[in-house]
Amino acid sequence: MALRKAVAYSKRYTRPFTRFSKVKSKSYIKTVPQKKLVKMKMGKLKLYEQGQLPFVVKLISKEPAQLRDNAIEAARQYINNKLEKFAKDQFYIEVRIAPHHILRENKMLTGAGSDRMQTGMQLSFGKTMGRAALIAAEQEIFIVAANTEKNAKLAQTLLQKVKAKLPCATRIAILKLN
Repeated sequence: MALRKAVAYSKRYTRPFTRFSKVKSKSYIKTVPQKKLVKMKMGKLKLYEQGQLPFVVKLISKEPAQLRDNAIEAARQYINNKLEKFAKDQFYIEVRIAPHHILRENKMLTGAGSDRMQTGMQLSFGKTMGRAALIAAEQEIFIVAANTEKNAKLAQTLLQKVKAKLPCATRIAILKLN
């Protein structure tokens, strides 16, 4: 079954709903969905730590939002593939957010007689179906470090294209460290 649209989930940045029950085992989520975000850091970490990658391009959120892990992974793969192809291992990418928030779905039956078979929204806690990262305003989402100005411009254009994959308003900041 396909993923529900992100509009089906709250876009507000609030504390996730927690169910409190008299039966303790019903008060928490028993199974956690697998992570879709494979890597958090890619490229030449040692060059970045040594300061040999002076150009840093950051993707920063303008508003609080909820980013699903598959959107973060799609953006990460796109940036990594293009930089590996054109920057020739002279870059570093870091995903600065982690999807810890668990999304739940209250599945509903459809068809004749389904109203007699389920309770609807009464006691609806939902089954786990994915993860998301809750991000605040002005929080860094991606950091891309490069060795030359040309690679920094490439990183900037890649982050500009990645903005369409993310459900929040973002901005790009370019820094020169040295």
